[in-house]
Amino acid sequence: MTIIIWSIVGVIVLVCAVMFIGGMRFRHELNNTGADYFIQFIEENKDSPRFSMVLQYNQAKLIELRPEEPLPLASTVKIIIAIEYARQAAEGRIDPEMEVELKALNQYYVPKTDGGAHEAWIAHLGLKEESDTVPVSEIAYGMIAFSSNANTEYLMDLLGLDSIQKLITELDLQYHEPLYPLVSSLFVASDLMKEQQLTKGETLSALKQMDLAEYRLAAIQIHNRISSSPLTAEDKQKLSKWLSLDVQKVWSDRLPRSTTRDYVSIMEKLNSKSYFSNEAHQYLDPVMEGLMRDSRNQEWLQHAGQKGGSTMFVLTNAMYATDKEGNTLELAIFMTDLTWKEQAKLSHSLNSFQLKLLTDETVREHLKGIK
Repeated sequence: MTIIIWSIVGVIVLVCAVMFIGGMRFRHELNNTGADYFIQFIEENKDSPRFSMVLQYNQAKLIELRPEEPLPLASTVKIIIAIEYARQAAEGRIDPEMEVELKALNQYYVPKTDGGAHEAWIAHLGLKEESDTVPVSEIAYGMIAFSSNANTEYLMDLLGLDSIQKLITELDLQYHEPLYPLVSSLFVASDLMKEQQLTKGETLSALKQMDLAEYRLAAIQIHNRISSSPLTAEDKQKLSKWLSLDVQKVWSDRLPRSTTRDYVSIMEKLNSKSYFSNEAHQYLDPVMEGLMRDSRNQEWLQHAGQKGGSTMFVLTNAMYATDKEGNTLELAIFMTDLTWKEQAKLSHSLNSFQLKLLTDETVREHLKGIK
């Protein structure tokens, strides 16, 4: 018995040692990953249906790779909600300074489903009690800068989903799918399981076969239910445990989709400062252009904004910038079906890649040659 126990312990120690060494190696690899890795990924995936990219510099298209390929947007879709927030604030339909209790936001928060975004935003503001309040303008900023899904769902309710969908039409986005409540959609699978008394395997199969319009409707119905009867801590805890990797993959694949062509057109409108009213930009720029809060960016940029999104399988980003010399850049890049390693390395190298696009003409010329 002693020999067996020590053999098992020895195997565990060996496995842990291998995992530790592997983790250290990957961390070292990650720390040495920069813009070159991102460029290499583009070159290797330029014809892949899991990749799409459009890059413009001074109104000239440098690169268009599968620009009409609809791919999951993840949190990049929140740009649409930010624009609608600014429009309604400018038109006086909502009060951006209206104070909202934290508990009104937390009813849409499910722990361990947003990478800690909502908690990071709360910590940033120093909010501690459910009765603490925050203005709508700060909720919108938290949706973009921190990517709080709870804030997003609250704003969907405040602004009205119909108004948000109407904006998509007004912006002439040719390939954009309708939005639906993202947090509430996490509960579609568990509701399906309960209602039809299915096993987990049967639920996954039924979820994959569910019509997308039916899926969206289910998410909206769940949102309405949560809004009128908030989830308990136990409900949220159960969901966190229930979300298997397979279920998360289906959820990720079914997120609202659009194209890089659509999103570069949005970036152009934001970058021009002329498409939306000056009044709208008074509310929109503080939300979208968190980059400009950094004094170092103020030294060389007139303005710049971006929003990215990610799941375990997806990485997306849309950005715009105008430098002090008047050079303009718009970028939209969407990737899906990523391995965990690709996702980690691309996320780590995205910022350095963006910086190269803005400052290095040789990189822009190199990308221009990718066909």
